[in-house]
Amino acid sequence: MIKLPTLTALTTLALLAACGDGDKKAAPTAAPGGGMPPPEVDVITATPGSATLTQDLPGRLLALRKAEVRARVEGVLEKRLYAEGSDVAAGTPLFQIDARTYQAAAAAAEADLAAAKATVDRYRPLLDIKAVSQQEYDGAQARFKQAEATLAKARLDLENAVPRAPISGRAGRAQVTEGALVGRADATHLVTIEQVDPIRVEFTQSYSDLLRLQQAVKAGKQKKADSATVELLLEDGSIYAEKGRLRFTDLAVDPNSGAVVLRAEFPNPRRELLPGTFVRVRFPQAELDNAIRIPQRAVQGGAQGQLVMIVDAEGKVAPRPITTGAMSGADFIVADGLKGGEQVIVNGLQKARPGSVVKPVPWNPAAPIMQVPPAAPAPAAK
Repeated sequence: MIKLPTLTALTTLALLAACGDGDKKAAPTAAPGGGMPPPEVDVITATPGSATLTQDLPGRLLALRKAEVRARVEGVLEKRLYAEGSDVAAGTPLFQIDARTYQAAAAAAEADLAAAKATVDRYRPLLDIKAVSQQEYDGAQARFKQAEATLAKARLDLENAVPRAPISGRAGRAQVTEGALVGRADATHLVTIEQVDPIRVEFTQSYSDLLRLQQAVKAGKQKKADSATVELLLEDGSIYAEKGRLRFTDLAVDPNSGAVVLRAEFPNPRRELLPGTFVRVRFPQAELDNAIRIPQRAVQGGAQGQLVMIVDAEGKVAPRPITTGAMSGADFIVADGLKGGEQVIVNGLQKARPGSVVKPVPWNPAAPIMQVPPAAPAPAAK
């Protein structure tokens, strides 16, 4: 005879087994007939339209203005008056040089000037009554003028004992420390101030490219683009948020490089851009009508040349050889191979084998390049 607790346990196990079988029966299949659904690929529809031809040109960031502060008088540096790496306004005191010698010289010059002035004042009425000669009066006047010049020089030296910022900008690290003797035999470099907002970039363009562009515009094949606004590409390939303005184009070609120097300015309110950084400037060159643009990642290269993968009317993947020409921002301009209306695969190329069936979905540039499917849940322990 079976005991009651044992009977209850067996009944519970039977119910659990029945529930497990029910779950297995309710699990949906991946696709009718047991097959997997076609993989999704991101596509764009090749559409002719207007495009701005651009060229990414190498350049370097430079301070808009740069000033080297130097010691203009000799003396021992007593104190640094600014914080290294801080922004300073024009006229801000930066250092203090021992000024006791210049204070004494200025006081002596003031005394000499007062004495010379008193002599001139005393000689003036005496000259009228011929008590002094014209030569004596002229000598007193000359000594007075000399005393004025000596005092002006002494006051200037006293003022230069406190070097000030000649421009507004960011003051770098001090080139000397307290206790150093500066200004002897040469103007000692104390600190460099750089104005970095806005900041400028100098870049070069090949003269042959410039000439070819001019000829294409003259022939009516392209329209001249508004090159006043340019973009900046940072070292990591990202595009700087602020637009720049072209400020200068050299009128001569560098004989060593065969290039023309250009200069642009960019706002730099957050001090993200630092002088000396290598960058690339995206420079607009011309406007093109009926151009087909495709992202760079959609183009594959091989021994047979460039090609893209397209999705045909039956949903199958087919390779299509193409020829690319100029660039429009980060996109290729297709010179040959696409007529418009083709669905070009941008993402999911690893799943797009020629002849395979795929499901095309519109490409969202803001979405991640690859979507990793979630892992299947682990089976429940029995």
